[in-house]
Amino acid sequence: MERPDLNYVVSELQASVVVKQRILADSRLMQQITAMGHLLIDRYEAGHKLLVAGNGGSAADAQHIAAEFVSRFNFDRPGLPALALTTDTSILTAVGNDYGYDQLFKRQIEANGQNGDVFLGISTSGNSPNILLALEAARLKGITTIGLTGESGGKMRDLCDHCLCVPSDNTPRIQEAHIVIGHTLCGMVELALFDDPR
Repeated sequence: MERPDLNYVVSELQASVVVKQRILADSRLMQQITAMGHLLIDRYEAGHKLLVAGNGGSAADAQHIAAEFVSRFNFDRPGLPALALTTDTSILTAVGNDYGYDQLFKRQIEANGQNGDVFLGISTSGNSPNILLALEAARLKGITTIGLTGESGGKMRDLCDHCLCVPSDNTPRIQEAHIVIGHTLCGMVELALFDDPR
């Protein structure tokens, strides 16, 4: 087998950059990200919280994004309430065992979500059953729904108040864009709510 060389490294980085350039060139997507940031600012100012969930690599992204809000992003400031619904193994295994894997996030939203909160569901395909059920449950509770997904949008497109479809059908490229968007949203909230000491 041939060992990948520098050309492979370059091609991977270029492919990632191309997807981000597509987002930058699409004014509708840029306005959508801005609107999502403003929504989060409004909800945080009103005393609400963010709930985030995803599967596999998107579960790691959910935890990463929640951590940026709770801990810090660009500078020290008070923590912002954000819950990754992917982290409590006792809840995940209990709900998975008692109700099924598809119910993992729905059940937590029913238990911990409140009217006025925001739920961010992440699915590269847009068709993850546990994310779809969570989005439905969120709407029933008056929770605003944001979706991060891939080019097709899948079934998530119709279940989200804001659904950002990254212009790619390649899972790693979609996930790379999702984390940049998550960082951007956190940065917007941080700048709007706190004085930047730098």
